[in-house]
Amino acid sequence: MGHIGIRDLEVFAYHGVYPEETEKGQMFYVSADLYPDTWEAEHRDDLDSSVDYGAVCEYIKEVMTRQNYKLIERAAGEICEGLMLNFPKLHKACVKLYKPEAPIPIPFGTVYVEACREWREVYIGIGSNMGDKEKNIRSAVDLLSQTEGIQVEKVSALIQTEPYGYTEQDEFLNGCLKLKTWMPPEELLKRTQEIERLLHRERKIHWGPRTIDLDILLYGEEVIHTRDLSVPHPDMINRRFVLEPLDEIAGWVWHPVEKKTIHQLKEILSKKEAMSHD
Repeated sequence: MGHIGIRDLEVFAYHGVYPEETEKGQMFYVSADLYPDTWEAEHRDDLDSSVDYGAVCEYIKEVMTRQNYKLIERAAGEICEGLMLNFPKLHKACVKLYKPEAPIPIPFGTVYVEACREWREVYIGIGSNMGDKEKNIRSAVDLLSQTEGIQVEKVSALIQTEPYGYTEQDEFLNGCLKLKTWMPPEELLKRTQEIERLLHRERKIHWGPRTIDLDILLYGEEVIHTRDLSVPHPDMINRRFVLEPLDEIAGWVWHPVEKKTIHQLKEILSKKEAMSHD
């Protein structure tokens, strides 16, 4: 990964909480650190193979001047996300927004905020066993795709599976998705739960029937344990309905806890299942 730096871009704008800031305006300074893959540019010497930092500067100025923000945190976040969307070669962007004329009643040098966004590779398990199962899954994929900061890159084949845990229910249709997202894990979880609500999922019985189920299986190589989220998904290694479709789209991906690939984990589960039937 390469690095392109922009330092102290001057933009006169009208961001702030107080009337004198929004009426009189002030000078802001923006620095950006951009992380594209520069290998091709290093060997081709062609602007199309890199990120046009002149265009980046124009974009930053446009965001800073097209509307007024009360908080420079919001302005920095808008710049950062816009850069990621409008310059697809970027893997990561960090923006520092300086406000040297901030209304602080004691002497100071400057105030700044920093926002960063980075595309992360995420795998999601998806399933349904109520109503039109395939339509439910398609709708969930569409809603994920329509979410800013999420791009659905791969969808596995869907497989029909027996219910897991609570067995007195209809068969499931299951699959897996590969996403890239800049959302933090907890925010991604909120979005998946919001989509489940939009598609009328009800949580009445543990492992019970559902219109849609979205589980974060892997978030890069991170290991996460919070009150609301455990990643990698703690039971994925025991679930054929997860490992089989996940192997199709990510068989080579490393499980950061088990220290094995998804394909290896599927083979281990297959041997366990065969031994249990002997």
